[in-house]
Amino acid sequence: MTKWAAMNQSLNTPTQLLHALRTNNPTSPRLTWYGPDSERVEFSGRVLENWVAKTANYLVDELDAEPGTVIALDLPLHWRSLAWLLATWAVGATAATSSNTQTGTAAGADGPGALVTGAQLISGTDIVATASPVQIHSLLTGAKGDPVVVAVALPALQMRWMGELPSRTLDYSGEVRSHADVFFADAEPEPSDIAWQHTALNNGAGAGTDVAGTALSADIDKTDYAHLLTGGAQLLSIPENQLPTGPQRVLLQAENGWAAVVPDALKIWAAGGSVVLLGDGVLVSETLRASENITLG
Repeated sequence: MTKWAAMNQSLNTPTQLLHALRTNNPTSPRLTWYGPDSERVEFSGRVLENWVAKTANYLVDELDAEPGTVIALDLPLHWRSLAWLLATWAVGATAATSSNTQTGTAAGADGPGALVTGAQLISGTDIVATASPVQIHSLLTGAKGDPVVVAVALPALQMRWMGELPSRTLDYSGEVRSHADVFFADAEPEPSDIAWQHTALNNGAGAGTDVAGTALSADIDKTDYAHLLTGGAQLLSIPENQLPTGPQRVLLQAENGWAAVVPDALKIWAAGGSVVLLGDGVLVSETLRASENITLG
């Protein structure tokens, strides 16, 4: 068995994965993000783990997150949402995502079925991390429960939320940097605890209709902690491709959705590899593949 195959089999929990990011070639790139307006941000394993640790400490210290806490991510697939996912799992909480990238964008609140997935995304949650706090507060009007709303500024260089925030809304970007960059969990989740619940919208018979009268249903897939890092080598976002033995530099695209990109990223990192994630609307080119030394995707 090769070193990389052995390492992949030994990383069975988020804590083990984060330890590997911090200690296994920690200065090598592990996540490179391409966003709108030519934004490019690269994270070594150590820096990515530091962001996760700061976010996890923020969740615990400021928001009292713990195993059993449900954290909804009303965010697009982005380097910040991946950091929030990993931080949620470091805490032992449950992350909730939706196939509609945001309730407050054209792919969200104004898109078909957004009221279905938007309401289900925040239903029963304790914390909502969002890039659209005004829209989230609108959804919460008259709803049962009162989750904490955290505004997340997406641009890498934005040190705080720009503009006025609704009342009872926290500013993640303005507060997270003051937290420690090493995280030690107070409690570990049980293997049977839900790590991730993802809501996918389907057309067809089911829950509700959109404004055009199309029948809509929302399926919720749940993954417990015992199965979060045991997905095998098949890459969901790159059909008919398995992750080769040894670290790879893999190109993933946000347009393929949470249900494909997140499991693939976990597999790639667990195998010692690196992810290049393209945000919605960022075009793939051979120049990009060559400059980033892409080996797969």
